[in-house]
This record gives sequence, structure tokens and C-alpha cells, in this order.
Amino acid sequence: MELKKGLKVHLMGICGTGMAGLAGLLKSKGFVVTGSDQNMYPPMSEYIKHLKIPVMEGYSPNNLQHGPDLVIVGNVITRDNPEAQELLRLGLPYMSFPQAMKEFALKDKVSIVVSGTHGKTTTTSLISWILFSAGMDPGYLVGGIPLNFHRNFNVGAGRYFVIEGDEYDTAFFDKRPKFLHYLPSIAVITSVEFDHADIYKDYSHVLESFKALLSILPKEGLLILNGDISDLKNELHQYSYKKLTYGLDPQDNYSLKNYSINGDFTQFNLAIEGKKYIFKTRLYGIHNLLNVLAAIAVSVNIGISMDEIYKALNSFLGVKRRQEVIGIVDNITVIDDFAHHPTAVRETISAVKARFEPKRLIAVFEPRSNSSRRNVFQDIYPLSFQNAEVIAVPEPKNMEKIPPDLRFSSVKLVGDLKEMGKDAFYFKDTLELMDFLLDFVSQGDVVLFMSNGDFENLPRKLFHKLVLTRL
Repeated sequence: MELKKGLKVHLMGICGTGMAGLAGLLKSKGFVVTGSDQNMYPPMSEYIKHLKIPVMEGYSPNNLQHGPDLVIVGNVITRDNPEAQELLRLGLPYMSFPQAMKEFALKDKVSIVVSGTHGKTTTTSLISWILFSAGMDPGYLVGGIPLNFHRNFNVGAGRYFVIEGDEYDTAFFDKRPKFLHYLPSIAVITSVEFDHADIYKDYSHVLESFKALLSILPKEGLLILNGDISDLKNELHQYSYKKLTYGLDPQDNYSLKNYSINGDFTQFNLAIEGKKYIFKTRLYGIHNLLNVLAAIAVSVNIGISMDEIYKALNSFLGVKRRQEVIGIVDNITVIDDFAHHPTAVRETISAVKARFEPKRLIAVFEPRSNSSRRNVFQDIYPLSFQNAEVIAVPEPKNMEKIPPDLRFSSVKLVGDLKEMGKDAFYFKDTLELMDFLLDFVSQGDVVLFMSNGDFENLPRKLFHKLVLTRL
């Protein structure tokens, strides 16, 4: 198929963050783009509306009646999806989201692939911003909305394309990790932990995917690796490409020395091959500082000056739904975050607590991801909330999709937290939760929402109701 302007491209599952970015990228290249989805909620529904891309709500054979030249199938689409069945019946050309990124965006670029269980979105956004600030006009696709750009994609006229590399599977017809499609010249691996319990059996299964990523880097390529990932460090001897580590260990090539929070900025010392530098960033928390180190390592090794990196770090505003302050009213701070894995929950709470000390921290957690709705992390989650004074957990949704013996229990989590001496509360739904929060929060509190879904827009609803009742 000749990939020329005017081609009619239809995206199934268009409201996924990556798919929405791809839709915008394709429209920017002159294609006629349509889409379909059944889970349409802000911010992505508003984002696609802003791009003026027509979206059909729900999946149906009728959605393909306009005769698209190409269909891109998101990984939320199952084989028995009625629209997918019609696609196969009609014999229309189709490909996965990662295949489309390779064909439409990456083939003629130097691909910088940012992977890892945690930190991908922030690191991808920061690398993209540093390159942009240095005048390199990068292409990028991010699994979130960088606040400096207000959109998560760019075609870019420069030679680099920065892409978030997810380890989740590609499509119902391709069970390989997405990042194996992305032609990496430079790869970043931020962390490796067990996650995505619906597709991976255990940690070793996840690790194999990242080992596969190591194997596809070209010999002239570059690997930037979190130095704590010993299971991957032990594999590196067999590869001839350049390898650099970052982390807290003085033996790492990029080593974080110390840091302090001063107002809106975190100042930190960084040793690069023994030479010391001082930087500052609006990001806070050890996990975010490690993301910054990864971004600095990439930037230095593609020739960006320290002055340019310093200026870009100072002006980087962060990412929507990553420790995003929704607003402050009556000295109550409402924060929205994407954390859902136990490690991410723990690190996010620790970072927010340190940033807003000595204020009381109310952690509101929605178990929504495929892993968090399973009991695989049931006994680990209580330890993730140690730095929060108050914890509120609603009943998870769509639990009927999880086998009964594998289901996570919010009731048990709250019970375990109470045994640890925590003020923890269970709610049967978000209406109960909202009523509780409106009565419970007081001046000086920080309310931290954590979910990888829309959480029924609860963070913004709470803030707006606080504005109405407190001002």
C-alpha cells in the first residue's frame, strides 16, 4: 500500500492515549482520520475533539461502512469485538498501533525508545522537551500530555523521534511487546517489575521482554539503563553497543549525589563520569530525579550542551496526571496522579509527603488496572501507604471480568491498613467517597488521587465543589 496523503485511516480504540497521539500525527501528515471507541472520557475525548477527528461511539460493523483504506487496531480490541470481526470479514488492510508507528513515524528517524515499568511518560516528555528547547525539532509520541506542549505527538522535522515504549502486548493478532516494533537506536530502561498480570505470568516473564529489547539494539546504538536493574546489567557483556547506567550508586555513569527542595524546585547534584554538576527541576521525588538523570544521559550523548539541558530542565512543567496540582482552595491542595502499581503508589506518596510536609496527606486510591484489580499485589499494597495519614479506597469496578479467586479486595486492604494503625476508609462507590471527602478535608490538607483511569473525574469534581463551598 502506498502511504500517501488523502488515505482514509480508521483507528479502533482511538481514545487510548497512544492511539489518540497517532491519530493526531496521521492527520498532521494529511491523512483522513476517523476512529471508534466505547470508553470516551476526558482528557482524551476532549483532546480528540480538539483535533477535529470524528469518533464513532461504541464498536459496530457499521463503523467500517465508509470504506477505510487502512484500519489500525488498538490493543484494547479483542478478536471477538464486532468491529474486529467485520474488519476480518471485509478483508480490509489492517495493522497494529506499533506497526503503524514504525511505518508512519520511525522508519526515517533515529528512534529514542523509553521503556520501563515506571517513569516512561515523564522521561519521554522530558527528553522531548530538552530536544525541542535545543532547537532540534524532534518527533515524539508520549503516553500522556506534556504540559509544555499541550499535546502528546509531533511529526518533527529533526532527525530524532522520541517514543514511549510500552511492554504491554501489541494487538490481538500480535502478542509481542509494543517496544519491539520501534526500531530503537537509543533505548532507555527505567525499571523492570512485575505488572500487567493479565498477560504476564510473573517477573521472569516480564524480564524476558526487556531482554528481547536489549537484543535488538544495533551495535552502533546506545543503552541508558537504571543501574539498579541487576538482572539486565548481567546480560550486557554479550552486546557491543555503548552502555551507560544511572542511579544512586557512585559507580553509575550518571550518579545522583544529593538533593533538596527549595520552594517550587528540587535542586540536585549530579556526577557524570566523576565530574560534578548542579541542576534544578520542578519535579520532585527520588523516582522523578532518576527519570531526570535518564533524560540528561540521553541528551548529553546526542550532543546537547549542559547549558541547554539546564535551561530545559528549569522550564519543564511536567505531565498531565503526573503529580498534577488540580488547584488549591482554602489551603487544600488537590493532586491527580496516574500511580497504580504498588511501587508507583509508594513512591508517589513519599514524594508528595516530602514536598508538602508537614501537611496532612489524604491518599485516595482507585484499584482499576488489570493488575491492581487482581490479588497478586494484595499483601504488598498496605506497605505502599505508610507515608499517608489517611487512606480512602473505593470498591473496584468491572470485577466480574476477574475470576473470583483472583480478585483484589478493597475491604481487605482497608482492614490491613487499620491493623497498621492507619486511618483507612472503604467506600462502595465514588458517590460515597465524594461525600466523605467533602465532609472530611480541612484547611492545610493535601488530597492525592491515584488511578490509571478517569476515576469518574473525581479530582476535578472535588476541587470544583470545594471552590463552591469554601469560597
